[in-house]
Amino acid sequence: MRFLKWLTSLTAVVFAISCMLSAIYIFRPDITDKIETFLYPEQKSTEMVTGGHEPQEETASHPDENIEKEETGQKAEEYETDAMEPLKNDAIAESIVSDYILPKQSEIVVPENVSGRNGYQQIQENSEQIGDEDAAELQNQIDTGYTGDGLDFDKIRYPYYAMLDDRGKHIYRQIYANARELYSRFAPVEQITSGQLRNVFLAVYNDHPELFWLETAYSCKYLRDGRCVEIELKFNRTAQNIDDARAGFEANASQIVSEAQNLSSDYEKEKFVHDMLIERVSYNLGAEMNQSAYSALVNGQTVCAGYARAFQYLLQQLGIPCYYCTGFAGEEHAWNIVALDDGYYNVDVTWDDSGGGRYEYFNKTDMDYASSHIRQELSVYLPPCNGSAYRNLEQNPEDDSLRSLADLGMAEDQVLTDMDSYYMDCYNQILQNGRGNYTFYNVIEDEQLLEEWRRDYQAERYRQAYMEKAMIDLEISSCEMELEIEELQEGKFLIAHKVSAW
Repeated sequence: MRFLKWLTSLTAVVFAISCMLSAIYIFRPDITDKIETFLYPEQKSTEMVTGGHEPQEETASHPDENIEKEETGQKAEEYETDAMEPLKNDAIAESIVSDYILPKQSEIVVPENVSGRNGYQQIQENSEQIGDEDAAELQNQIDTGYTGDGLDFDKIRYPYYAMLDDRGKHIYRQIYANARELYSRFAPVEQITSGQLRNVFLAVYNDHPELFWLETAYSCKYLRDGRCVEIELKFNRTAQNIDDARAGFEANASQIVSEAQNLSSDYEKEKFVHDMLIERVSYNLGAEMNQSAYSALVNGQTVCAGYARAFQYLLQQLGIPCYYCTGFAGEEHAWNIVALDDGYYNVDVTWDDSGGGRYEYFNKTDMDYASSHIRQELSVYLPPCNGSAYRNLEQNPEDDSLRSLADLGMAEDQVLTDMDSYYMDCYNQILQNGRGNYTFYNVIEDEQLLEEWRRDYQAERYRQAYMEKAMIDLEISSCEMELEIEELQEGKFLIAHKVSAW
């Protein structure tokens, strides 16, 4: 009897599995293909676009050298999917790690005088899935264009290239070469998914401000399994008369570069370029081609992206490594990272151009930017900014108006000199004020202690240090706090704590 029950149950299970597999076969042929590929890999192959121009030996080691177009060879031939190795999802080299400490977006505070001075547009991919028949027809229409074989990009000057794996670098060289020659449609020289392609395009765009005609959007056609079979670049109107556009761009850039070259140090050259852009360029959210260096250097009107890409290009021409950095600063935003002899610095020309040629965002550390800027996307892999020798060398116009301890009615012995005394002071002031909404203040000694303070708050060490104990002693269940920092005379800092305790 038990055997019959067991046999009946087994029959029901087999029937259910058969029904499920039939449904998958009918309604989800993509899953069926993957199962077939797994079970019978030696029998599975698919057509894909390749070929085009035959590879030609190139000796260029620098991207500014001329690129010769290869002789047109036969059209693309199919290649087998069996040869396709697993690719990392984002095309980033496995060895790449980020040493950048990511601030919390919820704690970002944008000063009122620079609020809205953003305008960066993220890279947009227009993707279209096509079938095998369309792919077969497509391979007779396009080739690989300029492959970029023989080109190389120095990792110091072109850091985004260095972030990619080998396949990503190959596609990067191809996109760069085709963009230089205004060759808009081509088949990728490597097998790459549509998802991986975005980071490769982003790397090319971020490394090369001289490609001012290249738009921030591109198109990709891909097969059902995600493999890209066509890349289409988008160009702005300067591509219609590229020779005149290049001449105008280079002439305006040369005016600044030629003057800066006579200065004695990289720092002086950097400052000169910073000041010249502030003098010549105006912020305009509606400026034409405002994501390009062209909008700043030729048209004189741009947004943060144009400021940053112009600054990047000019310093590159002066031999100073300068990177295009993107992220969040109240909105999507772009600024720069500059390498000087003692390390890296953040520079935000856009925010400095808010009146009077200020230096509030010039040559600052990541800790300086932690309350207002957050890197995103590939920019998190750029070097951390911890330089000190060239930080705060220039005085802002308002520095003479910094308040003193006497202005606050405080004495020198009230200044806190370490984190333990700071935590104890915060605990005592919360207990003294109790429940409700209120603000309390304390003053800390110097920039070194301020950096330690910022690290502790980013790591939320303050909770255990004083907040949780204060909540227990006050018998409250909620305590929210906003923090504001004011620089005082003699390098001291006033910290305002806006508390809501209930």
